[in-house]
Amino acid sequence: MKPILRGSCLCGSVTYQVSEPFLSFVHCHCSRCRKATGSAHATNFQVAPRQFSWTSGEEKIVRFDLPEAQSFATTFCSRCGSPLPHLTRSGRSVIVPAGSLDTEPASRPDSHAYWDSRASWSCGEGELPRHSSAAF
Repeated sequence: MKPILRGSCLCGSVTYQVSEPFLSFVHCHCSRCRKATGSAHATNFQVAPRQFSWTSGEEKIVRFDLPEAQSFATTFCSRCGSPLPHLTRSGRSVIVPAGSLDTEPASRPDSHAYWDSRASWSCGEGELPRHSSAAF
């Protein structure tokens, strides 16, 4: 049996559990993911709905379905604004923001999506200095 991974929002009001294996684990560089996360890319994994469950705070979740998109949605905590998992419109999978995990998964990202759409300032090419704490 695979270990249960736990996740939550920043304020801890919303919690969930999920199990591996993931259907996919991707760094997505599309403009929608950049807007939704405020970063260079979103790192999400997908699981089958049976592998996911909310453990607390589900009533605090807000969902936004982008009207002009066939399948793009985001969910977040109404208290702290942290991105949270959501069921796809098709109902076939749950998209989980990897940064919302509280426990370390065994899996690692397997690809970059929309690489040609990445921001010109996005990391991923070359080597940058690494700092153990804030560099600013």
